[in-house]
This record gives sequence, C-alpha cells and structure tokens, in this order.
Amino acid sequence: MSFLGIDLGTSGLRALLVDGDGVPVGASERAYDVSHPHPGWSEQDPAAWIAALDAAVAELSAAHPAFADLAGIGVAGHMHGATLLDEAGAVLRPCILWNDTRAHAEAAALDADPEVRRLSGNIVFPGFTAPKLLWVAAQEPEIFARTARVLLPAAYLNYHLTGDAVGDMSDAAGTSWLDTGARDWSDALLAAGTVTRSQMPALVEGSERAGTLRADIARRWGVGPDVAVAGGAGDNAAAACGIGAMAEGQGFVSLGTSGVLLAARDGYAPAPETAVHTFCHAVPGRWYQMGVMLAATDSLNWLAQVTGATPADLTAGLRDLEAPGRVRFLPYLSGERTPHNDAAIRGSFTGLGAETGRDDLTRAVLEGVAFGLRDSFDALRDTGARIERLWAIGGGTRSRYWLDLVSTVLDVPLDVPEGGEFGAALGAARLGLCAATGAASQEVMQPPSSGAEILPHPDLREAMDEAHAAFRSAYPHIRAAQ
Repeated sequence: MSFLGIDLGTSGLRALLVDGDGVPVGASERAYDVSHPHPGWSEQDPAAWIAALDAAVAELSAAHPAFADLAGIGVAGHMHGATLLDEAGAVLRPCILWNDTRAHAEAAALDADPEVRRLSGNIVFPGFTAPKLLWVAAQEPEIFARTARVLLPAAYLNYHLTGDAVGDMSDAAGTSWLDTGARDWSDALLAAGTVTRSQMPALVEGSERAGTLRADIARRWGVGPDVAVAGGAGDNAAAACGIGAMAEGQGFVSLGTSGVLLAARDGYAPAPETAVHTFCHAVPGRWYQMGVMLAATDSLNWLAQVTGATPADLTAGLRDLEAPGRVRFLPYLSGERTPHNDAAIRGSFTGLGAETGRDDLTRAVLEGVAFGLRDSFDALRDTGARIERLWAIGGGTRSRYWLDLVSTVLDVPLDVPEGGEFGAALGAARLGLCAATGAASQEVMQPPSSGAEILPHPDLREAMDEAHAAFRSAYPHIRAAQ
C-alpha cells in the first residue's frame, strides 16, 4: 500500500507519496499565484489548486509504480480561507485567504460579543472565516445570497476528491463558528455570523475517513476503487502530526513565511485574552495552542528584495551569535496576531546610523522575528503550556545563526530534524494512513530523529531579555504613529 499527503500551501501545492511504513517514496510540487486586488486583500482561484494537484499526481504516478497501490489520502490546507460554492458546487468567487485583512471591522464587531470568545476559545482575528462572510454579506450581497456551502481550502479539496463536503475539527477551529471544546459547529456562533449549519461541511476527526476517492478520479489516476480520503487538517496541525507533536510538552517553532510557535495540549484550556490560538488537534481528544506572527521569513525575503540580495547572501555574513546592537526591526509587515491582534500596524527600522551596514540590518531582522516569537512563547507559557524544548522547522532553519538566536531568546533547546520529510505533507499522509488502515494515531505520529541540537547561549541571555523588553516597549509608540 501507499499513501498520499497533500499540502495545500499559500504559494504552492506539495504532494508526498509514502509507503506502508510511512517512509517517503517521492514528492512533487507545483506553484500558483496569490492575487492582491486591493491593499489588505489576498485571494486565490481554487481552480489553481486543482490544476496543481492534477499536475503533481501525474508526475508522481509516472515516476513511482507504488502510486498504483494508493490506499489513502490526507489533505492539509492553509486555514481560515472562505471558498464559497453555489447549489451546484460551483465556486462563486476567488477564495479569500488567511492573510486577507479586509474584514477587520467585522472581526472587531464579532469579538465584542463575549459569547463568541467563550464558545470559540479564541479572539476573532480579521483573517478568520466568520468575519469574511459578514464582509461578503455586506459588500457582495448577490454572492452571499447564492452561497450554499462555505468550505475551507482543505475541505474544498476533500469535496473535489470525494464529492462530499467534509472537513475536520482542526481546520474548523479557525473559523469562529466551532465550539472548540465540544468539537462541533455552534449554532450560536453560526447565527452570529449570519450563516447556518446547512452551509457547513460535515465534521470528522482528521484521522478518520471522510469519504472515498471519486470513481472518475480513481480511473484517471490509475488507482483502485476504494481509496480512503481522511478528514485532513489545518496546515499547522498537520505539521504537528508530521513532527510528532501530539501530547503535552511537545511542540515546534516554525520559521516559515509566517512564524509559528505551537504547543500540543492534552486538554482544552483556552486563553483568548492572550491572542494565543486554541484549536482542536487533528486526532481525537487532543488540542493545541499556538502563537502566530504574520511575517517571519517573509521579513528576511523583503530585506533581500530591497537590497538586491538573496536571503542566503544576507545571512552568510553572520557568524557567531552576539548581543543585539542599536538597530531594531519590528517585523509587522502585514500586521500582527500574537500578542497584539493588530491588522493595521506596520514594521519599522530604528537606531539607524551612517555606519549601519547590510549585516546590521540582517541581524536586526532576525532579532525582530525572534523577539516576536518570544512574545508568543511568553503568551503560551501564561496559559500553562509546558515548553521545555522544541522542534525547529521551516526554511529559516537553514541559518544556524537564526537557530542560535531563537534558542537563546526563548531559552530552550531546539532540535532540528534529521533530513527528509517532516512537515505538513507528511502529517497529511499519516492521517491518510490512519483513515485507510485504522492504525492508532499515537503509533503513526512519531517524531523523527534529531539531526542537530541547538542550545541557548547563557552568556547572552540577559542581553536578549533587555533587547526583548525594548522591542516590546516600542509597540505602543509605533502604533500611535500609524
């Protein structure tokens, strides 16, 4: 048997084929575009996801005979997106993505109702799904009137693959329509968002079977007639499945486009006032909490673009970790979630002088991201999460300097996985394996071997604490200047 994990990302789709033991066999990737028709808007055509999936599967099936033995599929997707379908299942408008902030006023109105936070366990962020639908109702009433189904991106791929509208709890928890503790849609939250249960997909656990691959797709792909499609997961829950962060004390820090610090939880302990997300995990009886910053490697990529360098060029000049200098960077290029919940704030450099060079700017950017992650770390600790060490994943982990910096700022050891696959695509494949075989998630979702252990620099701890305090104190001043 083989299993397919699909990671539906913001900028591209990754398809990973694993064997019956969960060992990767092959992978294929396809890119697509994001549209920004107005400031603060971020949209994507779901047809691009289907085209990318077809192309990736065609490459995998041609290169790997094991694909013909496909038994299960899992889909991980970028969360919060609003994909609107009519009665016939046709897409009504481009999907409004997670990093779209147009619905900030609607989010604030929902969040003002204490029952919304109590039931959902979260602040209503502008990027969440519920405020997007309120915006559509107000600004595109003709589209809203024709909306028969609202699907998150992963659930839309499930719908394409099976013909059934089914999603999972980990993804649904980011809508502000889910009673996150009860792991079910809340009629009260749906009513607050002017939508109904009939417009929602059915919910299953991410490791459970959501449906069977459509017969026409199975024939086209050259696979058998009974391929299970799992409930799937939101991207970070899937990444946690891939890295084995399933129980209390396990977690990861992700230096990706956004920065994520995630801690698995054995129980439900929301703390929305901290701006920490509290979501269902992709397996039964588990939750996770995470802090999110919207620009992590995006901050380094931005500096690379404006300086005409590559991110690798920028970090190549940084060697041994040192105490923060005078230059400070606030990494709020797209607003911020944890802990500020501020869609309008923007980034800045301060402390520049005639002597400031490219390495100083690079170091300040890396420090700014690390301090933003420290904000999430402190917020998670305040909820009672136990964080004694973390896996480090994402593209930013290619910089040893950045890893040393993050470990020291957080004052916890970091483990870097030893090669191979360990992200959302692997987590999705593991969910597909569980759905197809009935295997227990605790047996399948095992952590990888550690390829490197990054330890904090105790001699720099005090300097990092002082620099982080200065970083935090700058927030009200820059906010007031907007």
